[in-house]
Amino acid sequence: MSVTQVSYRPLRETPAPGARRRVPEGLWHHGPVGNGQLTGYQAAGETEAADLKRMNRLAASVPDPWSRALPLHFTASALVMHPESRRVLLRWHVKHGLWLQVGGHGDPGESDPLQIALREAREETGLTDLVPWPDAALRHVAVCHVPPSATEPEHEHADLRYFLATANPDAITPEDDRSPLRWLSIDEAREVIGANNLRHMLDRADAVLARA
Repeated sequence: MSVTQVSYRPLRETPAPGARRRVPEGLWHHGPVGNGQLTGYQAAGETEAADLKRMNRLAASVPDPWSRALPLHFTASALVMHPESRRVLLRWHVKHGLWLQVGGHGDPGESDPLQIALREAREETGLTDLVPWPDAALRHVAVCHVPPSATEPEHEHADLRYFLATANPDAITPEDDRSPLRWLSIDEAREVIGANNLRHMLDRADAVLARA
């Protein structure tokens, strides 16, 4: 089972492992959720359908749906896989105290969720060969509650999720000492995450891997 390069051209140069890309001052998001995948996405189940409805309303009602100033704003994330060994990569998120997928907020000037997920995944894992796999399709949408912190009030993430793959699983480099990474089988990952809605991504990844 091999990882095949999907034709999807990165918009920006990938930073060195563990390094966050610097964004020029004065840039702002461009409003719409780029690449058109949100409008064509088909939800599975009542919960995902309700979350998708909220996301479409958000995308249509504000000029910058990625703005962290909004109580509900878009984020993008990815479940990184090594298809040959059928393993998935999880990252420890200190803020949530959970093992989760990689991902995060769009930087100023970004509006394409797949590109945001790719950038975040490369920064958080150090993997430079990540590609959408088996294609660039949106795989799951979920509205996630984020509790208040010392720097941010309580809010919600409208998270758009993808599958990415690497052919070099041993090349992972954690972003920092507080954010370790773990390669796990699908069953091990299910046990680690418990009732978190990431379980839906794991179920879908299991089905995709079985067909690969």
